Amino acid sequence: MSDFDDDEYESFDLDGPAPDSRPGTAPAATTAAPDVDDDDDEDDDDDDLEDAADDEIDFVISAYREEGQLVVQAMDNDLANDLEELIAQLRRLPGDAGALGFVSLVEEVFVVARVRGQHVQVLLSDGASAGDWPIAHDVADFLDEDIPDPDEDDSEPMGDLGIVADLGMSDFDMAALIEDLDLGSDQMLVEIAEKIKLNPQFRKVAEAAAHS
Repeated sequence: MSDFDDDEYESFDLDGPAPDSRPGTAPAATTAAPDVDDDDDEDDDDDDLEDAADDEIDFVISAYREEGQLVVQAMDNDLANDLEELIAQLRRLPGDAGALGFVSLVEEVFVVARVRGQHVQVLLSDGASAGDWPIAHDVADFLDEDIPDPDEDDSEPMGDLGIVADLGMSDFDMAALIEDLDLGSDQMLVEIAEKIKLNPQFRKVAEAAAHS
């Protein structure tokens, strides 16, 4: 695998639109009803989701290069429930050009995060899973995407299909892999690792996690 290149990556804007202001409008004389905090509502929705248990987490793995040497290692299972903390931990790794994080849940859903300083890219294999798993919900929030209707059969990935295009796996190949119903999400991540030359290290770490 070649080193990460130095091309710029899109940094998702986490700031919402500016509040609506209407100059010249006087405050109401009567006591206004309490504002409804949309953020609190979103947090409540997120709190309704139960964290993935250890037996539901296939693995959490990071990969990066330090002084040109590939390092692949298992990460704490708690990171499988918190995208913000996963990104924070990836940012702390001493990678020459950032780090990759891979999460697989119940062999059905995966999240890939790529962190290069303040530049962050994320990919969720199944957008509908944002209503089932906290980290998938976090991805939808991070991307400011609506959570798909769980009653709809058509499930689409959410995020950047070209997240590792410069490393050897195009967005077209990523989409085709995600559509392969014969593969579990853990197997998909091993296939991605193969494409971007993280194996055999990645495969060994993933197999060790599966048997722990």
